[in-house]
Amino acid sequence: MAPPRATSAASAAEPAAFVHPSAKHAKKAAIKNAYAIEPISAFYVFLAASLAAAAFAPIQDCDETFNYWEPAHYLSHGYGLQTWEYSPDYAIRSWLYIAFHAVVANVRRLLPRSTKVAEFYFLRYMLAFACAFCQTLMWRATCLALNPRVGLFFIAALVLSPGNFHASAAFLPSSFAMCAAMAGAACFMNWRGGLKTSQGMFWFAVGGVLGWPFAAALCAPFVLEEVLFAVLSDQERFFESVFRLTRGVVSALVLVAVDTCVNTFFYRKVEAVAWNIVKYNIFSATGGPELYGTEPWHFYFKNLALNFNVWFVLALLSLPLFLLQKLLSRSSGQSFQSGLRTAVFLSPFYMWLAIFSLQPHKEERFMYPAYPFLALNAALALHTLLAAFGHADPKTLVGRIPAKLKLAAVALGLALAAALGLARTYGQYSGYAAPLALYDPLLEGGVGGRGDTVCFGKEWYRFPGSYFLPRGMRAKFVRSEFRGLLPGEFAEARTGFGFWSGTWLPAAGLNDGNREDLGKYVDLAACAFLVDTQYPHRLETGGGLLPPNEPDYVADHARWDTVNCLPFLDAEATPFLARALWVPNWPFIPERFQRKWGRHCLLRQKR
Repeated sequence: MAPPRATSAASAAEPAAFVHPSAKHAKKAAIKNAYAIEPISAFYVFLAASLAAAAFAPIQDCDETFNYWEPAHYLSHGYGLQTWEYSPDYAIRSWLYIAFHAVVANVRRLLPRSTKVAEFYFLRYMLAFACAFCQTLMWRATCLALNPRVGLFFIAALVLSPGNFHASAAFLPSSFAMCAAMAGAACFMNWRGGLKTSQGMFWFAVGGVLGWPFAAALCAPFVLEEVLFAVLSDQERFFESVFRLTRGVVSALVLVAVDTCVNTFFYRKVEAVAWNIVKYNIFSATGGPELYGTEPWHFYFKNLALNFNVWFVLALLSLPLFLLQKLLSRSSGQSFQSGLRTAVFLSPFYMWLAIFSLQPHKEERFMYPAYPFLALNAALALHTLLAAFGHADPKTLVGRIPAKLKLAAVALGLALAAALGLARTYGQYSGYAAPLALYDPLLEGGVGGRGDTVCFGKEWYRFPGSYFLPRGMRAKFVRSEFRGLLPGEFAEARTGFGFWSGTWLPAAGLNDGNREDLGKYVDLAACAFLVDTQYPHRLETGGGLLPPNEPDYVADHARWDTVNCLPFLDAEATPFLARALWVPNWPFIPERFQRKWGRHCLLRQKR
């Protein structure tokens, strides 16, 4: 009986007889020339893209600031802003996840010239390194399980996409789950050296328990593949599969136990945070995540088209192309394992997109765990198309197209994908990077001091976190037109309360209904500094009228001095194309296509 070939799930014909992949012939060492480039070179490519994201990517979501950077700042520096999710009354955020990242950030304090901003970027660079390593693992498994050319396309789909720019170095559970999913998928995909089911389940459990519970669902197609092979196998192989699955389940339960112990220490009561998250998002009696906005079913289709352009289209076409290839294949001996494996590899992206498209509440970061699977689908689809074009019958229309013309068409398509990706990436950076540079005058000294407050009104959600304020300087809120719940502050009681008392002491005014709490505001007179954005175009088109709680503080020169102002994209006044992509402000470009700008400013109150 001929052995199954783990090197190509979509390649040449093989016997149809079933052979369990744990057979000895599946445990051979990796073949030579399995990679189009050396693994270390692939890692450097991934690392360069991730480090660029760590250095330049704006914070996309205020949840990253308030739910992750602020709690990490509290553990490291003793104060920070607290959201209702960290209230012991709700406990839907894991302190193990936060503590792990806080420890990494604090390593920077052991090095010379340490500042809080240095800690921020040090953690980002470490996240970028970890992401690049996980991407390399999945790329390697792709080369071994499929084809080296698919691996090359996988690299291109990730490093050239704006989606990877946003996700690779973000301090978010969805980014963490994305990295863990890549490590888990690499274990499941690579059969060389034996099946690694329990290791794969462990990494998916890491992403689900420590990061985001829903991301563990991405493991389902791989586990079902193992179950199916177990059912079709002899008794010996069946029990081997059961043993691997049992080890995977046990490792997941151990992670749950460790996470529960750590959260019990911080919350001072037994809390299974992963279950609390699931319970809130699915069974909440107060409205759940829908309180924070809903989007139509096609939201993710539009978002992924922006963040992956051509690659997203290819990812959607991957399953139809695979089925068409099967139907038109002249070979009747295509193995059962080969076709099933390809279907398993393709299914996580479709499953994730379908599940989350049906959820009313949608956010871009919810797609992060599926990004590597989107890239895998797109790479496999492109490989399938090229194989079809390259081996077309000379008598057909496609077969008569000169090889150089085919190559030019493919190169043009890849160049278009790269150009669109870079244009969106630079457009996002140039338009929204101001908040990460605004506070430089405070950090350089000579402006403000310990005990001063920096206030936020309508721009509260653009605050990048307390890491960007000097030690002892606090962020506060003044009332704007926003009527939802703003973060409070972690309790700072020390004597008699032990370490990090703010993690378990009850916090006033926090609720899970997004109801406004007036106790979160301070009077404007208490603000030493204020952050506000001025949008001149809106003033011109709106007749100079502004909401009563959102005056033009920047123009109030009698009360405020300007410390620093940086250009900030006016998304409301900018046309769609100029919002989606970088459009240069060249004089020959019509006004209706140009970007409109505001001024993101740090103001100091006159005394």
